Amino acid sequence: MTETSGDAGSATATTTLGPVFRRALGDDFERLHPMMQRRFGVSLDGGYACIGRGVMTSVRRGPWWTVPFLQIGRLRNILIPDAGREVPFTIENHAYVDPFGRETVTFVREYRVPGRRRSSRFDATMVFDPRRGAVVDYLGTHQHLAVDLKLEVDADGSLLLRSGAQRFREGWVDFGFPMLFSGYAELRERFDDDAGVFRVRLEVRNRVFGFLFGYEGWFVSEFAEAVGAPAHVLPKRHEPRY
Repeated sequence: MTETSGDAGSATATTTLGPVFRRALGDDFERLHPMMQRRFGVSLDGGYACIGRGVMTSVRRGPWWTVPFLQIGRLRNILIPDAGREVPFTIENHAYVDPFGRETVTFVREYRVPGRRRSSRFDATMVFDPRRGAVVDYLGTHQHLAVDLKLEVDADGSLLLRSGAQRFREGWVDFGFPMLFSGYAELRERFDDDAGVFRVRLEVRNRVFGFLFGYEGWFVSEFAEAVGAPAHVLPKRHEPRY
């Protein structure tokens, strides 16, 4: 059973269930490539999950002095300090209702860098904030970081996600996270018709220190019938505040 934190009333007062990305994109959702619509259409109404398996052709990190910063993020599955090539990975997208009545979609990625004894994980869960009409991305196993996402559909049907403001939440602690100590992420996903695979590229940069982390790769997806989310992808704590 997961923990909860804070006052749920303020979070649920204006919240209704519904597909997270379709609600955020509105009519632009139809401009996505049909396979992208299926992938980002994971929802309770859809009744399916998206399980992707593929290879990160390149996983990169910044200079040596970024490693301690990335290692700290690893403790809660927020950042990944590894680097390598041809890194196998999986990504799991499941829709479920969180303890505060919000439809939520998991984005749980697991990497296994060749030569390392254990895998690395990046956990994220996304909800739609109806008051602002935006997707909020909770990062890590305990949803300590709430990150605003800006979504844009390109002419080729790909989806561009850019991170914005970040907020740290833990019990009574609630503050805007200083971006000097964090990074802005830009992620692009598209479907490659010729190869029949999804392609993904991510870069995380700090405005002062530059490049922190990034990856590029491909994956294929299985769309399996599902209701709810399995326990291994759920956060250990849910945060009601957007």
